[in-house]
Amino acid sequence: MTEAVTIADIDLIQRIIPHRYPFLLVDKVVDINGTQSGKGIKNVTMNEPHFTGHFPGNPVMPGVLIIEAMAQTAGVMVGAGMGMEDKNLQVYFMAIDGVKFRRMVKPGDVLEMQVETTRGKPGAKVWKFKGVATVDGEMAAEAEFTAMMDMSKSE
Repeated sequence: MTEAVTIADIDLIQRIIPHRYPFLLVDKVVDINGTQSGKGIKNVTMNEPHFTGHFPGNPVMPGVLIIEAMAQTAGVMVGAGMGMEDKNLQVYFMAIDGVKFRRMVKPGDVLEMQVETTRGKPGAKVWKFKGVATVDGEMAAEAEFTAMMDMSKSE
């Protein structure tokens, strides 16, 4: 029996989801509990391309990228929970609901995205998640989102 994956480092992340620089927005996923929950970690740095224009002199991580980081965390969590390494897993947004932004995220912050599955199980194409992003324990954003997990390109 294969041991359950509880941590995904950057190498494993890149074997599960197709995102690459500059759009790979999660550095590590920890506390993976199968396909049920996990916590993504993103080290926010000034050298990210969106900071040159958002906003000059006052760099703020765009809220849509925070939500994308949550979704990437969910994709890694589900992919790790289902053993989808090297299977060309594609994850597509279908809906985003109840989004609230509570705090700016700036260079130097460590963004933590706690994601839990609210609907979905291995074999399902459509999954629903709830995510909360925090910095230093303070909520930065929250959202519920629906995604399609396309495993049809798997070998």
